[in-house]
Amino acid sequence: MNNLPQPTSEAQSSRNSIGQKILRIWQQIWSGNRGAAAMVQTFAVRILILSINMATGILSARFLGPDGRGEVAAMMLWPQLLSYLLTLGLPAAIIYNMKRHPQHREQFFVAAILIASGLGAISTTIGIVGLPTWLAQYSAETIYRAQVMMVLAPISLISLVMVAFCEADNDYSIANQSKYFLPISTLVSLLILASLNQLTPITVVLAYMLPSVVIAGWLFRRISPRFQPFIWRWHQLYRSSCTLMGYGLRCYGIDLLKTLSNRLLGQALVIGLLSPTAMGLYAVAFSISRMLNLFEQAVISVLVSKTSARPVEEIVRLTSCAARITTTLTLMCVVPLMLLCPILLNFLYGEEFLGAVPIFRWLLLEVTLGGTTWVLAQSFMAAGKPGIVTILQGIGVGLSVPLLLLLIPRYGLLGVGYALVISTGIRLLFVLMAYPKVLKQSIPNLILTPADVTFIRQQFSS
Repeated sequence: MNNLPQPTSEAQSSRNSIGQKILRIWQQIWSGNRGAAAMVQTFAVRILILSINMATGILSARFLGPDGRGEVAAMMLWPQLLSYLLTLGLPAAIIYNMKRHPQHREQFFVAAILIASGLGAISTTIGIVGLPTWLAQYSAETIYRAQVMMVLAPISLISLVMVAFCEADNDYSIANQSKYFLPISTLVSLLILASLNQLTPITVVLAYMLPSVVIAGWLFRRISPRFQPFIWRWHQLYRSSCTLMGYGLRCYGIDLLKTLSNRLLGQALVIGLLSPTAMGLYAVAFSISRMLNLFEQAVISVLVSKTSARPVEEIVRLTSCAARITTTLTLMCVVPLMLLCPILLNFLYGEEFLGAVPIFRWLLLEVTLGGTTWVLAQSFMAAGKPGIVTILQGIGVGLSVPLLLLLIPRYGLLGVGYALVISTGIRLLFVLMAYPKVLKQSIPNLILTPADVTFIRQQFSS
């Protein structure tokens, strides 16, 4: 009888050991300092953001209907679009140069904030002047409100810069917090407005846009103490600005092309060709399909930082593996969504949004091709040769405009899907062809291999 407590004590000790191990793994993942841990953390945050964005989209769509949802898209698009169009490659330049020249981190920080502020002011001016023409089919009130929203464009640019500094510093925890604070704040705001019966297109837009100001201030407060006070020598600031822009302008083409394909061609040009009702259907389908970018974004946010300035062979090996994993995970979601999308849209948004089913299926195919394309493009970014792929990608994106103008009047919403799938497929083909031509490496295999599975296991077991 006296020996009975001993096994219980050992079992308790074993349970404590397992609990401590789980806690240690959890803390390691959310510290975001190791490659695999940072990727898991980023992926988990993307899942959280996906869920919240779906909730906010359902809430606004059910209260506003297709017409109101189309007005919201028109007012929200341009501040974000023009900010992304005028990044001039600054986020990528920050990550690359912080890795190569860590001794100049303070100079890079000050230069990047000033450059982002100036670019933001330019984007605001362009938006205010151009919106009456771009949104000519919308009411004067909608156009005016969209112009007012343009004052938030500099905030978007500065936030992008500060997130880039977090990722360059391997602080994925702060970077990811900034990404999920915004949709959480939006969801809370929308729920409050719904309870007060005050959900209108303008209040929905404010619920989406205003939290970004608070988050930008929080980011600056968290990041700025890491950088020692900068001695204001203008020649140093000028040199740092030139260093950032020298790399940024070379890779800006890739950022620009991604923005053009995802936002300008995928949304802004479509707004000018579709009625508010059709735009409401398209906005719902587009927003859900873009959620599958979470695999691509989670991988790229870590991949760029981990591969920058490494040997070309190592860059290509890691990028190819990441592309295969990303494509496989995306397809595992795309196939069931294509089959179940009528049930999904009817359940989440109601019967009035079932007209979005055909375009939704085409957008799912496009997002799969696009995700693979942008992961593969990171090899050229990390190898310091973004200019060549920018030209190749530009040819593919350049085809989108005539395709959209030709196919939308003929096929309506389906024309958007046809145009985007064709142009994205061409961009993928060009990037694959650039591997042997530019990097002198063989074309990457895009089918998951047993070695990839082993690599994943090794990363997480370590």
